[in-house]
Amino acid sequence: MDNYRRSVSSDVITRAYLDSLLVEMRHLDAVKPSTELKLYGKTFATPVMTGALSHLNNTYPDGMAQMAKGASAAGAVVWSGMGPQEELEAMVATGASVIKIIKTYADRDSIRRKIAHAEECGALAVGLDIDHAFERKNGYDRIDGMDMYPLSSAELSQLVKSTSLPFVIKGVLSRQDARKCLDAGVQGMVVSHHNGRLDCAVPPLMILPEILEETEGKVPLFVDCSLQSGLDVFKALALGATACSVGRPLMNRLRTDGAAGVQAGVEEITRDLAYTLAMTCSKDITSIDRTVVRESRFSW
Repeated sequence: MDNYRRSVSSDVITRAYLDSLLVEMRHLDAVKPSTELKLYGKTFATPVMTGALSHLNNTYPDGMAQMAKGASAAGAVVWSGMGPQEELEAMVATGASVIKIIKTYADRDSIRRKIAHAEECGALAVGLDIDHAFERKNGYDRIDGMDMYPLSSAELSQLVKSTSLPFVIKGVLSRQDARKCLDAGVQGMVVSHHNGRLDCAVPPLMILPEILEETEGKVPLFVDCSLQSGLDVFKALALGATACSVGRPLMNRLRTDGAAGVQAGVEEITRDLAYTLAMTCSKDITSIDRTVVRESRFSW
């Protein structure tokens, strides 16, 4: 079974789909492009964001705070996954704009406390990671000693109303969930399979256009999973993403150079994005013509 799972890894499928997307070059009337992102009332230098990571102290001392410091220096949004309150406080203290993502704990009061804490800290936004409710042995998941439990649409609506912060849902990979999130008042969605929570999961960029159609552009759509370069980010933006999270490439930079490495990594990916924008006659990240990206019909 383990060998079978490796052969149909969602990460492998997602990377293959990303590479199958080809890009037209368009040169006439091109201009030097802007990579500026406007999100939740703030302006950022880039749509390249960090992944919703946590517990990076084994990667680098004060890893999450260093990740936040580096992202902030690059003018980027930083995401925070599960972690202690002190970790989020240290991230926000760097001056970074942080989006805090919380698990669907069976202890719903714990969710509410974490939402309130994110608001008190001055987070940019807060939200829930909805794809960790179950584990493969046909039971509810358990993470760091905390039981998980699936979230209902009614509960989601109540949680959205419990905070003044923009509320984001991570783990949307279907039109059905996108519609339920929109109806619940969610103000952002991360199109993601969480690096393979389900084998053979549809690649985020394959379902993204349908989710954009379902949500009618009413809320920002973010993408993660296997994005590594500015070209990958460009493809996601062209298909409807507002911004994109990059994880492993920035973790590698963090491991060797701390905050300076994260800053350099974000800036390098952003330069690659800017080059792709220029080579496709896209003046900014909101002006990409979707027809510039084509799905290949041949095998490599």
